[in-house]
Amino acid sequence: MKNLFLLFIVSSVMLLSNNPAYSQSEGRNSKYVIIIHGGAGTISESMPDSVKEAYYASMKSALKIGKDVLAKGGTGMDAVEKVLRYFEEDPKFNAGIGAVYTSAGRHELDAAIMNGANLKCGAVAGVEHVAHPISLARLVMEKTPHILLAYSGADEFAKEMGMKPVPNRYFDTPERKSQLNKYMEEIKKHDHGTVGCVCLDEYGNLAAGTSTGGLTGKMPGRIGDSPLVGDGTYANNETCAVSGTGIGEEYMRHAVGFNINALMAYKGMSLKDAVHYIIHEVLKPGDGGVIAVDRHGNYAMDFNTTGMFRGVATSSGTFEVKIWENK
Repeated sequence: MKNLFLLFIVSSVMLLSNNPAYSQSEGRNSKYVIIIHGGAGTISESMPDSVKEAYYASMKSALKIGKDVLAKGGTGMDAVEKVLRYFEEDPKFNAGIGAVYTSAGRHELDAAIMNGANLKCGAVAGVEHVAHPISLARLVMEKTPHILLAYSGADEFAKEMGMKPVPNRYFDTPERKSQLNKYMEEIKKHDHGTVGCVCLDEYGNLAAGTSTGGLTGKMPGRIGDSPLVGDGTYANNETCAVSGTGIGEEYMRHAVGFNINALMAYKGMSLKDAVHYIIHEVLKPGDGGVIAVDRHGNYAMDFNTTGMFRGVATSSGTFEVKIWENK
């Protein structure tokens, strides 16, 4: 019996080592796709034109950063990290500067990144003194045997990695403070602004990343779906890369990222059909949206809210950003 068990373990390791999902793709082609999101929710089309244009400009800048990385032969992981670092410095979005407040009036940030080539991933949750949580998540993946570090442990690890700590007020903006005040009066409020990026690079590898400040007025210690691999962030070269935005608890209950992958892997669904099923049949109206790309370069940007900040760029020349269904 012991020998049979040993044979099973050896065979399993050999199967995994021969599985393309666990090894880097070889060679380089000219095809790439990158998709971004800046959150989904109740986004009014009546917002001032100046505000609309500011969002469009930010999304175009973020998209160009990622496109340039991929066009020059950079990896999907580098593209995802650089795009999300840009968003983490843009106060219009709920990640880094401009992250929402907890009910205690502080900022607790979450992020995750995943490499579809080998299923390696890293995540951080509840960090309070790290300017770029997405970069810390990547360091967790590359420099530790772990996947998720949280709170003071994550902040201490950042110091060990030479990342200069910032005061928690670094993330403050007057707009987010106003949101907190309104939330404390109204008790319930849903926010958009989580940022994400997925891509297929020229080496045939998929990557995904998500960064967020969470929900306005969340309880201190609340962790949403963004840093949880398989919920708000997922990538697997065999199927797809996914980043979600919306009501994190619903994404966690339904393992949104993994289940989009599972519908493709086990049911043979196309990426578009799998995403549509999860967003419109599993999640409830108003829960949020996802961006996703598959190993062939097909992509989806679907949501069940009034709008989702999103954009896509491809090697074939597509470059567009949208907020609502058609604009």
